[in-house]
Amino acid sequence: MSVLKEFTKGLWKEIPPFRLVLGLCPTLAVTKSASGGFGMGLAVIFVLTMSNIIVSALRKVIPRKVRIASFIVIIATFVVIVELATQAFFYSIYEQLGIFIPLIVVNCIILGRAEAFASRNGIFVSALDGLGIGLGFTLSLTFLGSLREILGNGTWFGHQVMGPAYQPFSFMLEAPGAFLCLGLLLGIMNFISSRTSKAGA
Repeated sequence: MSVLKEFTKGLWKEIPPFRLVLGLCPTLAVTKSASGGFGMGLAVIFVLTMSNIIVSALRKVIPRKVRIASFIVIIATFVVIVELATQAFFYSIYEQLGIFIPLIVVNCIILGRAEAFASRNGIFVSALDGLGIGLGFTLSLTFLGSLREILGNGTWFGHQVMGPAYQPFSFMLEAPGAFLCLGLLLGIMNFISSRTSKAGA
């Protein structure tokens, strides 16, 4: 098993929103701004990596019949840590993310990696898997949030980047704009992948 492969797979081959098509609820909900996407991504990196490590460490101890419930308890512990830390030190991000921080507990990316990977592999590669998938998720949300914020508000991370003559597409900050941007990015990634596979054939 290649260590580098386990880390980098989450950056393209298994990038969550576009390849695994998982975690779409927070992807669409918190990407009205680049900072919202980035903040959610960092929270997911922490929870995913730490829960992968603990699940892997306890994989031979947790009874198979209660593994899902056990995974949820482990994930929920780290989500509470993230929620309290964000509320204490990054309150503006906490306000942006709102209910979607506690909902990380049932995020199918995190539970899926615990079940499909961490419960079957060692601690080190499980940590790399969590870091890679989490980083891919963060990059996806930040890029999608950046696109929507620039087009919909003319700003990036809250700073004005478009000239005074720019007329924002406020549509991009609404739910249909989120679906449109996600669909365009999915199409672009599929096009790149198909061209790459044809070139390699």
